[in-house]
Amino acid sequence: MKIKANTQTSIQPAVFNLSGSGDDSLDGLSNRVPRCPLTPSLSPRKRTTSQSKTEPPLLRTNKRTIYTAGRPPWYNVTGTTFKEAFVIGLCGGSASGKTTVANKIIEALDVPWVVLLSMDSFYKVLNKEEQELAAKNEYNFDHPDAFDFELLVTVLRKLKKGKSIKVPVYDFTSHCRRKEWKTVYGANVVIFEGILAFANKELLKLLDMKVFVDTDSDIRLIRRLKRDISQRGRDISGIIKQYNKFVKPAFEQYIEPTVQVADIVVPRGGENFVALDLIVQHVHSQLEKVRIPHTLASAHQGQPLPKTLSVMESTPQVRGMHTIIRNKETNRDEFIFYSKRLMRLLIEHALSFLPLKPVSVETPQGGVYEGKRLSGKRITGVSILRAGETMEQALMAVCKDIRLGKILIQTNHDTGEPELHYLRLPKDISEDYVILMDSTVSTGAAALMAVRVLLDHDVAEDKIFLLSLLMAEMGVHSVAYAFPKVRIITTAVDKEVNDQFHIIPGIGNFGDRYFGTDAPSDWCESDEGMDF
Repeated sequence: MKIKANTQTSIQPAVFNLSGSGDDSLDGLSNRVPRCPLTPSLSPRKRTTSQSKTEPPLLRTNKRTIYTAGRPPWYNVTGTTFKEAFVIGLCGGSASGKTTVANKIIEALDVPWVVLLSMDSFYKVLNKEEQELAAKNEYNFDHPDAFDFELLVTVLRKLKKGKSIKVPVYDFTSHCRRKEWKTVYGANVVIFEGILAFANKELLKLLDMKVFVDTDSDIRLIRRLKRDISQRGRDISGIIKQYNKFVKPAFEQYIEPTVQVADIVVPRGGENFVALDLIVQHVHSQLEKVRIPHTLASAHQGQPLPKTLSVMESTPQVRGMHTIIRNKETNRDEFIFYSKRLMRLLIEHALSFLPLKPVSVETPQGGVYEGKRLSGKRITGVSILRAGETMEQALMAVCKDIRLGKILIQTNHDTGEPELHYLRLPKDISEDYVILMDSTVSTGAAALMAVRVLLDHDVAEDKIFLLSLLMAEMGVHSVAYAFPKVRIITTAVDKEVNDQFHIIPGIGNFGDRYFGTDAPSDWCESDEGMDF
């Protein structure tokens, strides 16, 4: 299929190459999905480090803000992902406008989560001799040997499967990787751009759509001159020397020939709205084909509760506090007071499940006492915002100098999927026992995603303790089935969840009653009201 366009290009003038069959074809374009229209050109990239350095991971357009670091994709009740991400590969010469095209695709796609991965992040670290050559513009950064393809393939393969990855941050001034690497999550769509994006066979296998950005060589040279002078502190003569000696020959030898494997060739880069519109339509059609409704297992209903669940003894005191906080007539002050009391008891109960080791201490009287001490480095508390944050005070009152983290999960009302919007975890959390806190757990959707985030940060499954004041049997079974090593601890378990995914008899919207607010429509308040 060929579509002619009124344009000039150095490769295949006036033609978009649209090829492929099966899932890679452009079938179904007539069933157009609503999307954001393409907008005028975005600002050109300005950076001295690789694209992965962007903090925070946002793309701000004239219409909205898009989260470009991605999110962990939704997992089913077995803890496995439903589908792989759709990966778009963008290839083209240096300064051809690949990043601009990528940003415009992101804006026009109008999907909630996108990862933009730049090949610039995967330059090899130069040794002393190579750095000296680079300082004299004698090092070839456009040759395949300049890139760490082994790391790149590993990272992209994990990202496609929805796993979290760490991306190196390359400093173009010192020609080395910075100490801090950026953690990035999977997404609905991954856009991978680079001058040699099509030069490796293993990389090509991971790309669902291959787009070649074709820009006139004179324009690319002008852009390169502007960029290297203003952003990288290089002189004109050095840039021209490097271009003639390395950049131009590398383009002709390694980059230009890969246009043959491209599904789409985009002349004029980011200014070609017709080509970009076709790309967006095709991606939408492919996403619709793999869309699967997200359901939580209800098959476990009626079965015995899992052994990993621990419910506090329903003493008269505990039952009395539940009576108060469940009563819809209870005022806010009393609700907060008795909720805090119950939280404190829950935390104390949960700490009894932490592994302890024997230790001997000497008493002031000179005697020896055989006691116990935590068998591990430390404890970290992680709250699922916003209601889970109410449990932090009780945890800090019981555990001195405890570290805290926060996770914000919201519901996308268009897709019904839980999505990660904010994450702040302490460093080296993988070495800790983690107390994951939420006020209530009905379906288990938010808890499942929160556990998945912790696992992606290398926290051992058997070191995660999920604490909640109230849980529904459905949520307990969902979490236990997906993550059988996670310890689940609560003060009570109710049997039913209604059509709105509220626990019955329940406690109401805990966050609203605690904070005295009306819940915003997009809050995932302890996973109640989430549609699956």
